[in-house]
Amino acid sequence: MSAPVSDAAPGQLSHRQIMTVLSGLLLGMLLAALDQTIMASAMKTIADQLNGQTIQAWATTAYLITATISTPLYGKLSDIFGRKPMYLTAISFFLVGSVLSGIANTMYELAAYRAVQGLGAGGLMSLALAIIADLVSPRERSKYQGYFMGVWGLSSVAGPVVGGFFAGLSDFAGIEGWRWVFLLNVPIALVALAVVARYLNVPHRKVPQKVDYWGAISLTVGLVPLLVVAEQGREWGWGSGRALTMYVVGVVGLVVFVFVQKRMGDAALLPLRLFRRSTFALTNVVNFILGVGMFGMMMSLPLYLQIVKGASPTESGLMTLPLTFGILAAAMGSGALISKTGRYRVYPIVGLAAMAGALFLFAQIGVDTPLWSTMLIMVLAGAGLGLCMQTLILAIQNDVPVKDMGVATSSATFFRSIGGTVGTAVFLSILFTVVGDRINDAIASARGDAAFTAALAQNPQFAQSLSGGIDLNDTSFLNTIDPTLARPILTGFSSSLDTVFMVGGFVTLIAFALIWLLKEVPLSTKSGIERVADEAAGADQAPEPALR
Repeated sequence: MSAPVSDAAPGQLSHRQIMTVLSGLLLGMLLAALDQTIMASAMKTIADQLNGQTIQAWATTAYLITATISTPLYGKLSDIFGRKPMYLTAISFFLVGSVLSGIANTMYELAAYRAVQGLGAGGLMSLALAIIADLVSPRERSKYQGYFMGVWGLSSVAGPVVGGFFAGLSDFAGIEGWRWVFLLNVPIALVALAVVARYLNVPHRKVPQKVDYWGAISLTVGLVPLLVVAEQGREWGWGSGRALTMYVVGVVGLVVFVFVQKRMGDAALLPLRLFRRSTFALTNVVNFILGVGMFGMMMSLPLYLQIVKGASPTESGLMTLPLTFGILAAAMGSGALISKTGRYRVYPIVGLAAMAGALFLFAQIGVDTPLWSTMLIMVLAGAGLGLCMQTLILAIQNDVPVKDMGVATSSATFFRSIGGTVGTAVFLSILFTVVGDRINDAIASARGDAAFTAALAQNPQFAQSLSGGIDLNDTSFLNTIDPTLARPILTGFSSSLDTVFMVGGFVTLIAFALIWLLKEVPLSTKSGIERVADEAAGADQAPEPALR
């Protein structure tokens, strides 16, 4: 039994019906967003339990690869076959992957099962936004998209807390505690499946198109090596033989992908004609750069809070509540104003300025910076994100033909995800390239301090470790050694993070300069399904072609 469709207009749903569907979509997005953050605080424990600490990165890499590559594929297939079957497929993949991950017995098994999870995650976020575009007009859409931003912000705080809680339990309900990091997804996914299956009944006109299998294959060949080297390059060496091989294979794959897309035309996985639309092309470039800066910040903040300020993963999650508040306040506030005024161009301009400003302010924080000051900057950074993310997607959705809504929406998620991967790799490389020298400089400076020299004399084992260089793979020793000895290490680490934030600020300034080129297109007052109904009515009324 499905919810009755409002008869106010063809395909138009009431606010209550939209909220019912939205509840299922939010649960689906919660699965994907929470899974990314919950792993951050639990992975060390999981790797210890599965005796795979040295290969733990593959569990993250496998998820990242399948989630990134499947994102544009979901968008295109949903345009062809409809949103509902593809969204149910995404939830099902994620559900199966979660169950399998919860029963994994080796790190290699976990990596394989996380890849299955990623196949689902690729559709959960992008399809949810495409479905809302089907149900709600651009003029009203930003109000509803604010809820998605809320879920994303909530997961960034709740993830580390929940992950740390379960990872810290020896068992729960007779099952090892860490396994609940994955099994927790099961009831959420089942509820999302039930709600979406029953209430998501969006009219769909099947598009008679071939599926671009060669595009999917060439994109996989192009992206997998580049994503792998982005995750593993720091360990391999960016100029190593393995890394160079990955670069070559990746570039060749992407060149072939572009060639295939050109040959496939409208049936392409990512139709090249969309890039001739200035709004689509510009906004996705900005999305990519935003992803670089955003993920650089998201990676650096927990390191600052946990290493420099000594917070636990759970505590650092709670400390980022101001960031979530900024995201929610800005997303909800701008959504209401966009709905009221129909104007949206100003928000990403202000948002990117706020984001760049926050990153430059983060570049000034140090060991002695009070937490309240850092948290105020988090509010500014969150406001910048809240003003940008949903508005950029809205601009893309408002600009493209309704038949391309799925692929256009997924492109925004895809380019931001690629940007995030690049940003994380680049900023981690910057951090670990400079941190050794910064720490050595700070220690050399501290040797002139009598208190440091005295503390060093009382800790000969630590003094001996300084001669061989400090191992930063495990920084837990900073919580137990004499604070006087720890201070120069914290100073060096903080200074290195300042460099990362500074680079992130300049990267975001590029996006700020580009966004001024965005032309504001008046927001449509019709939803995707209303536009489809209008097109169908126009096609029915068109005169039949004369027989020859």
